[in-house]
Amino acid sequence: MHLLNGQVLSPPGRRAALRAALRTAGLGLAGAATAGLAAGCGPGRPAAGTASAPAGPSSPPPGPDRPPRPAQAAPAAPRRFAGQPVEIGHGPRDRDRVALTFHGNGEPALARAALAAAEKEGARVTVLAIGSWLDAHPEMARRILDGGHELGNHTRRHLAINDLTEAEAYAEITGCAERLKRLTGSIGTWFRPSRTQYATPLVRKLAQRAGYPHVLSYDVDSLDFTSPGAAAVVRNVTGTIRPGSVVSLHFGYADTVDAMPSLLQELARRKLRAVTTTELLTP
Repeated sequence: MHLLNGQVLSPPGRRAALRAALRTAGLGLAGAATAGLAAGCGPGRPAAGTASAPAGPSSPPPGPDRPPRPAQAAPAAPRRFAGQPVEIGHGPRDRDRVALTFHGNGEPALARAALAAAEKEGARVTVLAIGSWLDAHPEMARRILDGGHELGNHTRRHLAINDLTEAEAYAEITGCAERLKRLTGSIGTWFRPSRTQYATPLVRKLAQRAGYPHVLSYDVDSLDFTSPGAAAVVRNVTGTIRPGSVVSLHFGYADTVDAMPSLLQELARRKLRAVTTTELLTP
């Protein structure tokens, strides 16, 4: 059984619903099957000093939980957060906030659907975009920002950055930063290393050299890139999430889109607000 928009559907029902949902975006079921092209950034070995624990489519209309936004907000730059380590895995545990962070890659129709699901519930997310994805779909940068979300750097080509030479790793970081700067006027608010949960000391140093005071990790892995079904994505997140958590999710997977309504409703039931990572860490 599968979930779609919070409803339990049989496999045939899910297939029909997905066909209807994706037809408008110009993506058939064959496209949905191949849309999840983004490899997940699975756990790696924690490095020393790691915290445990252009114009695109128009903005969505304002609602009671979504005040009007200027058409072109000033681009946000990376911030240094006093008292936080170089690599951040979660925020304060004494507040009712969590951050949903998305690996930015895959079919744009699925990315837009995930963003729309978040916006419907008044949630704001952080998207760590791959440079090659921005090359192919530059309009997505503006779509993310105009939705009130935050945009960051997930390297240029999504290689195993911890295994690269210093020059190669730095080129991966700055290559994506340059694309973000060209599209938005900023290098993005955050850097997350590719194909690993934790950055090596070298990669952390290179990120700082490129202009990112912190590296963004996470403490909750949805495992949505394994396509386990929407119900499993919800269980993976809600089973371990707590105040201050940073959750790893991915664009490009239909299961993730299907899971969003139920996930956000469960967070609301627990009185947890999904905010951007910057808001999570801001006193």
